[in-house]
Amino acid sequence: MQPDVHSFSNPHEVTITHSQFDLQLDFDNKLIIGKVTHHIENIASVNKLRLDIRDLKIKQIELDYKKTAFFNLGDEKPWMGQCLEIDIEPGTRFVTIYYETSPNAAALQWLSPRQTSGGVSPFMFTQSEAILARTWIPCQDSPSVRFTYSATVCVPANLMAVMSASNSIEKASDGIYHFEMKQPIPSYLLALAVGDLNYVSLSERTGVYAEPELIEKAAWEFIDIDKMVSAAEELYGPYRWGQFDVLVLPPSFPFGGMENPCLTFATPTILAGDRSLVSLIAHELAHSWSGNLVTNATWNDFWLNEGFTVYFERRIMEKIEGDSYVNMLIQTGYQDLQNTLNEFGYQNQDTCLKLKLKDRDPDEGVTQIAYEKGFFLLLTIEKAIGRVQMDAFLKDYFEIFAFQSMDSEKFLDYLRSNVFKDDANLENTITPEQWIYLPGLPANCPLVHSERFEKVDEAIRIFTLSWNPVYLDTTSWTTYEWLHFIRNLPFGMNYSVMNALDLAYAFMQSGNAEILCAWLLQVIMNKYEPAYYKLEIFLQTIGRRKFLMPLYKALIRTETGKSLAQAIYKKARPNYHYVSSASIDALFV
Repeated sequence: MQPDVHSFSNPHEVTITHSQFDLQLDFDNKLIIGKVTHHIENIASVNKLRLDIRDLKIKQIELDYKKTAFFNLGDEKPWMGQCLEIDIEPGTRFVTIYYETSPNAAALQWLSPRQTSGGVSPFMFTQSEAILARTWIPCQDSPSVRFTYSATVCVPANLMAVMSASNSIEKASDGIYHFEMKQPIPSYLLALAVGDLNYVSLSERTGVYAEPELIEKAAWEFIDIDKMVSAAEELYGPYRWGQFDVLVLPPSFPFGGMENPCLTFATPTILAGDRSLVSLIAHELAHSWSGNLVTNATWNDFWLNEGFTVYFERRIMEKIEGDSYVNMLIQTGYQDLQNTLNEFGYQNQDTCLKLKLKDRDPDEGVTQIAYEKGFFLLLTIEKAIGRVQMDAFLKDYFEIFAFQSMDSEKFLDYLRSNVFKDDANLENTITPEQWIYLPGLPANCPLVHSERFEKVDEAIRIFTLSWNPVYLDTTSWTTYEWLHFIRNLPFGMNYSVMNALDLAYAFMQSGNAEILCAWLLQVIMNKYEPAYYKLEIFLQTIGRRKFLMPLYKALIRTETGKSLAQAIYKKARPNYHYVSSASIDALFV
């Protein structure tokens, strides 16, 4: 395995095998007062344990519960924080660290009551991916290091704490919660959320947590989760994590979902009211195999998490919704990939699957390249060897490398040994090295056509003949047909056309955030000022980076739009998680 350029730690010499956390949350001061005892294995009998920290106050360190340890803090580096170097002995087994987080810890978002659905109780959640775990836990913050953990968390008695571990389904009267994660996980899958939460069981192994105001809506939306788990198991083997629950977070959550083991974190923007956006849950479920079970060794190989997951997600959705539905997902993904390639440039090294992120924030690798180019590589393999062999290959892959790390080189070796088997013609047909190490999109990328999108394209053609939407039959359209329609409307529509569309389809009143965001992009591009108030509300209340970035990028293309964007962002920024605000800050530099 290659060294992790985003970690100061030395797991090749001494590694953490288990961690015991004692955490107390101070909502008034936005702090976690923590104690962690790391169980270590000193492989090389060294006298230094190096951990990653960022903006942590280290109070005291003990060895084997009794001896005070000397420690040193390294120089701070952007994104990475600093090295916590601890003097240990060859026989040291336990290292206990007393520490405190910063009120500005990047992984943590502390929400006031007004930022929640209930408006009464505060809320806090973590987002550790990619290298933000070190802002609330001193750890070996590399995806190549796996450890089990237990935790005791103390919170105000009216709130519930949940983690990426075994969870309670009821509030504890004393505010003290105990957790255990028996399977070894990397640090980026450490997760904690605290708020006024209720739980609804959906099956013996699935359920949903949400604020009381959202719990019924969320339970209805996710009613088919157990069917997804069963479909996934039929494809690639048993679900290895026990429980699969979903936590619906407040709208400031920066991602669609986060695949924390046992407890997927999800944005409320997928609560569309018609179960049309649950493919996101299929994606996070798929991560239980690709990512959580077999993990990218470093963030340079992020595609091994996401490309595999997109492929798996679409196989799950195919079982549930059928071919025609999944073909829409694939074509939408292809369009997103082409947009990313056009934005970056086809010769940009960031369009390689194998990234070079040294001295860069690994968050820069979170693009459609990892997701969609990675997916199309796997689809290329499937087309070349057939689905039956592809499924056998992936099922064995997840079984053989379960709870291990993977990089591109190791994957290529496995591919050659188990698929190509010295068949040079087959390898030349797939060209995996070209996909992984060269920029752009290889010529052998398979094209997938959607008959349902072809009908939408015909509807757009008819619309542009009269500019009157009343002639269109949209009664059977799903979210993805609507997205294709809105995204492919002609540029330069005037006020009357935009108004006619909005009157006909009530885009501005849509409870579907995907559709509303696509429409707001048209609002910006066509300068449809009556909708600017809705744009401002959306940007101030939604924290999902997928929606925020294209809207802000579209606004700042003109001087007038940039002024509007800056005014909105000044109000909205306090509502965003660090993951989103850091990306948007860079737009205004």
